[in-house]
Amino acid sequence: MGTTAKPHHHDISVPRGAIVGAAVLLVLSMALAGAARRQNVEAALAAVPQPAMASVELRFEDRPDGTVAALDAASGHEVAAYPPGTNGFVRGVLRGMFRTRKLESLSRDAVFRLAREADGRLVLEDRQSGHKVDLDAFGPTNTGAFAKLLEGPR
Repeated sequence: MGTTAKPHHHDISVPRGAIVGAAVLLVLSMALAGAARRQNVEAALAAVPQPAMASVELRFEDRPDGTVAALDAASGHEVAAYPPGTNGFVRGVLRGMFRTRKLESLSRDAVFRLAREADGRLVLEDRQSGHKVDLDAFGPTNTGAFAKLLEGPR
């Protein structure tokens, strides 16, 4: 009976295809990780608030006759008035904003920021509650009702 020599560990070879496959997987993994990191950085940069192109601080008040008045927050001058039965979009957005304030037990004496953002969007923001409404989502006619407030008193 002849003795068969057992192979030593230094005699074992790894197939070339396995080495190439492992290298491809390693490079692909690093490329995907780099792309994901770059995307996260870009998303984080996009989330950084940009200065507004135009903005105005406003207060809104209900008048005894049912009119809703938009007032410049600093001066108290009337910027616009919305009589009963008119401007349903403006009234609806404001109802939503004040409802949020009520749910969070905040006073009705709110100052809202209406701003044309750097990217062109028109946004109404209640800084105290953190509630924001992207007005452009409701179409140009509805957005126009608020855009007039950026122009100042009529």
